[in-house]
Amino acid sequence: MLTTSSIATAPFSVVLPAKDAKRARDFWERIMGVEITDGGAPGYLMGKAGKGTQFLIYETQNEPTKATAAAFIVDDLDATMAELRQRGLKFEDYDLPGLKTINGVVDMGAMGRGAWFVDSEGNTINVVQM
Repeated sequence: MLTTSSIATAPFSVVLPAKDAKRARDFWERIMGVEITDGGAPGYLMGKAGKGTQFLIYETQNEPTKATAAAFIVDDLDATMAELRQRGLKFEDYDLPGLKTINGVVDMGAMGRGAWFVDSEGNTINVVQM
């Protein structure tokens, strides 16, 4: 069993690959409205999201994360999607076994409602209302 000073109680963050850090910075600042700061080394950026959370973007030639790489938990999915669409964000539509979106949204029952978009670097990001 892990102790309370272990990984189980540590803050959790996301690391996203970017082929072009400048393009990624523009996307996250302009479209998503997230504060981006330099990450302390060339090609590294820090994003500041809600409730003190943050994420790292690093420039690499590695492939983007096609599976869901991260999720934003929001209070009002419809309002959030409308705002992001006004900024030019396109939400993905899926028709998969067990997951079908309608106008970009999937109803996940007790888990809430969710939508996905792809960032400027090809990473798949989820927006969910639980």
